[in-house]
Amino acid sequence: MIAIEPLGTMDAEVRVPGSKSYTQRAMVIAALAEGESVLRDPLLSEDTLLLTEALRLLGAEVRTEGAEMTVRGTGGRIAAPQRRIDLGNNGTAIRLLAGMASLGEGPVMLTGRRRLCERPMKPLLEALAAQGVGIETDRDRGYPPVTIRGSRLAGGKIVLRNIGSSQYVSSLMIAAPFAVADTVIVLEGRIPSLPYIALTAETMGAFGAAVTHDGEGRYLVRNALRYRGRRYRIEGDVSSASYFFLAACLLKGRIRVENIEPRTRQGDIGFLKILEGLGCTVIRGDRCVEVRGGELPAGEMAFDLGEMPDIVPTLAVLCALRPGRSLIRNVAHLRLKECDRLEALVNELGKTGIAAKAIGEDLAITGGIPRGARIETYDDHRIAMSFAILGLAVPGMEIEGEQCVGKSFPGFWAALEGLRGRAISSAQPEEGSRMLDYMRTDFKSVRISPHPGTDFKSVPRHSMTKKGR
Repeated sequence: MIAIEPLGTMDAEVRVPGSKSYTQRAMVIAALAEGESVLRDPLLSEDTLLLTEALRLLGAEVRTEGAEMTVRGTGGRIAAPQRRIDLGNNGTAIRLLAGMASLGEGPVMLTGRRRLCERPMKPLLEALAAQGVGIETDRDRGYPPVTIRGSRLAGGKIVLRNIGSSQYVSSLMIAAPFAVADTVIVLEGRIPSLPYIALTAETMGAFGAAVTHDGEGRYLVRNALRYRGRRYRIEGDVSSASYFFLAACLLKGRIRVENIEPRTRQGDIGFLKILEGLGCTVIRGDRCVEVRGGELPAGEMAFDLGEMPDIVPTLAVLCALRPGRSLIRNVAHLRLKECDRLEALVNELGKTGIAAKAIGEDLAITGGIPRGARIETYDDHRIAMSFAILGLAVPGMEIEGEQCVGKSFPGFWAALEGLRGRAISSAQPEEGSRMLDYMRTDFKSVRISPHPGTDFKSVPRHSMTKKGR
């Protein structure tokens, strides 16, 4: 457990690690490409290390040295792994790899932790089956573990309607250049997180594939253009940056976040417009964003976060301190994330004395003066990081299960201490199992080391302390 000491004011500059969304898409695409790719500034975290091991089992060569990841691709010739592929709680990877595994003869079994096996994949698996792929799940329910016996994808028209994740679309798109014919993916009804489909298409295009979007929910992927190895820079992670934007807002301070593209396709960049509407000043620069907090307006307000679900915990914490009722709309799909995030937010905000309630597809929060509390993270990195920022403004906040931040931001606790302007000795966590061991280590017994792409200072024991249970 970590106790968070409040921070009276803030005037800081930070650099966030690479985007998890871009890193994982680029890794899979590079693994499908002909030749060698070098990914510059990728995210190194539990999720990307699990994906690294999975890609090796499927025939790609992956190695990491410093700030570069080198991937020698398979050219679409997928190996049959000798054991099942365990993806932990990495929902993005299991969905993207379902498409990749469909290109080999198999069998390939994809599985993970209990929570991952509770997250649905049926619309994606049905679409792959219609393409000629053999799919097996327990009683055909469409949940992991899933066994895939690949085939030459048929291509043609695929219709997805009212799906719970845009990652189904991304998986089909990434595999589509290897189909027998061109593939047309048609989206109908409600599709969450649409910006991440554009992010996938952009990454595919960078590696030589051709994706055309007609603006009416139709995506055409040509089968004649395959992926080619290349050098590719991974931009910074906006979801990770959002916690520092939140800190500036709550503390009425200033934060400059480096390695962020203000014109990125990452959907979470929309959080900046929300902050501007809540009295913050936002300055967009060249690969950087500065946020200065102001007075939060009172009264009833509504926010549609259907296209940026990872921002919901961040915004929920902000709304806990904003006077008035806030309605965060179109977020029902948060029930299917690393935990049921709607239930988690209702429970943990309640511990701080803030009334919150899930109403259909929305989350209602009545802001006020939160009190300190011991926060359960539910093994969800975004719950941990959001409530840790609340602890900078509210005395007495304690975070249980703090190791879960290793899923996306292993250097987060060092980053948090860096806001206090104190130096930390930096040691680069190593790749593979040693890095996973590092992320699960008792933080009191080690020097906390940021991700290589995270430039922060830290760690006085009195300001953030590890406690026993």
